Amino acid sequence: MQVIVFASRKGGSGKTTLTGHLAVEAGRTGHGPIALIDTDPQGSALEWGRQRADPLPTVVQSSVDEIDADLIRLRDEGHRMVMIDTPPSATAAISEIVRVADLVVVPCRPSPHDLRAVGATVDIVERWGRPMIFAVNSATRRARITAEAAVALSQHGTVAPVTIHHRVDFAGSMVDGRTVMDIAPEGDSAKEIRALWTYVHERLARIRAPMSVTDQLLGRGGGTGGLSGGGSPGADHGPMQAAGGGYGVAIRPTFGRRAGIDG
Repeated sequence: MQVIVFASRKGGSGKTTLTGHLAVEAGRTGHGPIALIDTDPQGSALEWGRQRADPLPTVVQSSVDEIDADLIRLRDEGHRMVMIDTPPSATAAISEIVRVADLVVVPCRPSPHDLRAVGATVDIVERWGRPMIFAVNSATRRARITAEAAVALSQHGTVAPVTIHHRVDFAGSMVDGRTVMDIAPEGDSAKEIRALWTYVHERLARIRAPMSVTDQLLGRGGGTGGLSGGGSPGADHGPMQAAGGGYGVAIRPTFGRRAGIDG
């Protein structure tokens, strides 16, 4: 069983909406059974799952204290993949969830404030040595700031080549348990989700180890019962080549250099 964690210490990054949409798309494309774990005390993903007419994906609430037991249960129930929505701001909680990730997706809106905040999340992911990709989310089409944000992020990690643009149907679809694939399957938002999932799945396949992180942590096949920080084989933090000018936001002070904007 493989685990994808959606993490961002910045509230409003669109984690929950992105997690729900990708979980549905993963199931639609034959990679299920899929489970979605909501570890945010607000329970937005859990409420979305309750309102959803389709029983899939499986949506459950969990916490830092319960995450290992819940992953064991979901694995034993036959789930092939789990996507975890994390709470914003709670550094310790995010760190414990990232610990069980095979891949971490870091959603980021293209704004100076979001770019400044993303560094703390990157620190957590790198501490555990987990593969990571940035997903530019809620972007304005053809806006210069969208392209500049991707360039800035690419200096510090891999950026998904698919941008999710801000549209009313995307966020609004979650209100009653649906997704844009349910509302407008041929619309631009649905096409972007399909393209993003294709990319995420390809990345997951490229970093796939003989045994997933979850199986190692939870003891299947002679696992050690725990992993320490400091990096795991196959960690994928190499920057994606990108053209363009600097953005001026210091994404993370410890990088010792600036990516280009003050704004």
